[in-house]
Amino acid sequence: MSDAGMKQQMVDAYYRMLGRMKTALEEAEHKTAPMVDRAIERAQETATELGELSREEAERIGGYLKRDLDDAAHFLAESGSELGEWLKFDLKLVEKGLADLFRDSVDYTRLELQHLARRADALGEWHSGEVTGIGTLQCKACGEKLHFHHIGHIPPCPKCHGSVFRRVSRSDE
Repeated sequence: MSDAGMKQQMVDAYYRMLGRMKTALEEAEHKTAPMVDRAIERAQETATELGELSREEAERIGGYLKRDLDDAAHFLAESGSELGEWLKFDLKLVEKGLADLFRDSVDYTRLELQHLARRADALGEWHSGEVTGIGTLQCKACGEKLHFHHIGHIPPCPKCHGSVFRRVSRSDE
C-alpha cells in the first residue's frame, strides 16, 4: 500500500473509531471514565477484528483519539467555554456530521473529568505524523498555527519544519 493510502487508512480509522466509541457510550448506563477507556478499547478491537488495522495501528489511533478527547474535555471543564473555543474556529467550517460526532463524544468524556484531568496533565504534545481530530495546533518551535477542519495527519510545521505542537484555543490568544 502506498504511503498516501496508509495515511488515509489511518484517518479513516480514527473517524470510524470515534463513531464506534460514541455509539458504545450512548448504550452505556453509566458514563464513567473507565467506560470511555473501554469504549475506545472496543473500537480498537473491532477495527482489528474487521481487518481494518493491525493491533498496533489500532492502539496508536485509539491513543490519538483518547488524547484529543481528554484535551477537549479538560479545556471545556476548566474554561466553561464551548467546543468552538477549543477548536479555535467556527464549527460551521467542520465536515458535516463530524462536529456533532466529536462534540457528543467530548460531552460523554467531559462527564468524568476528574479522572481525565489527571491524565490531561500528562498531555500537551502532538507530533508530526500522528493523527489528530478537529482543532488548532501551534508549533512549539515557532508558534505557527495549523487548523484541522477534519481528521488528518499532523504535518511538519510549514514555517520552520518543527515536529512538536500544542493544542490552542481562542482563550489562549
